[in-house]
Amino acid sequence: MSNRIVVKPCRPPLVALVLALVALCLAASASAVQLPTMQIGLGETTNPKQVSTLVEVLLVFMVLSVAPAILMMMTCFTRLIVAFSFLKKALGTQTTPPNQTLIGLSLFLTLFIMAPVFKQMNETAIKPYRAEEMPIEQAFATGMVPLRSFMFKQTREKDLALFLSIAKLDKPKNKDEVPTSILVPAFMISELKTSFEIGFVLFLPFLVIDMVVSSVLLAMGMMMLPPVMISMPFKLLLFVMVDGWNLIVGSLIHSYGV
Repeated sequence: MSNRIVVKPCRPPLVALVLALVALCLAASASAVQLPTMQIGLGETTNPKQVSTLVEVLLVFMVLSVAPAILMMMTCFTRLIVAFSFLKKALGTQTTPPNQTLIGLSLFLTLFIMAPVFKQMNETAIKPYRAEEMPIEQAFATGMVPLRSFMFKQTREKDLALFLSIAKLDKPKNKDEVPTSILVPAFMISELKTSFEIGFVLFLPFLVIDMVVSSVLLAMGMMMLPPVMISMPFKLLLFVMVDGWNLIVGSLIHSYGV
């Protein structure tokens, strides 16, 4: 019996044909559909409104770039976050509440406390500027008035005198003569001093609990048992019983006269 080898003609696979048809369809659709493009450039214009719009966009980008520094240096954010950090240390909890939670709480409390100041800045400076009733230089100076007034209320004269003496400036006759570059660092160290005072007050009751627990453990001869493990539940119990978050947040808000 003879073995025959049958050679069949090669045919393109079905998958290759399908891919070829799909490629042809995509090429045809791409040539038929007009894709959008974007061009960025500078040109001449005779409409002042277009120029003012460009200036507004540039100002928005500039404010966004320095927004974190403005938030930390010229608002109540510093006092809030430092006080909450001291509270976390006093309770003895390492990761609870998380830092993101404390930062978020401080941020929204800052917006709540600063809302009247921001509203006044919007009414006296931003709206007139957008209505083309005020030039940008005057709008900036007018908008800084409510913010400077807020910072002056929380700044100690001793801190202002420190930076005035370092800058070798004469004693100002009134608040309007104090430069903002002097007011901002003075406001910062005043806020830090106040937040440390609040932290000291927060530490006192929890320090008493630590001392009592340590004395009891020492009297019982349990010197190898860490007092923190025993005192932490009592700290949390005390904090919950006195409604600590309500008291602390309310005290911080009222410290700004709100």
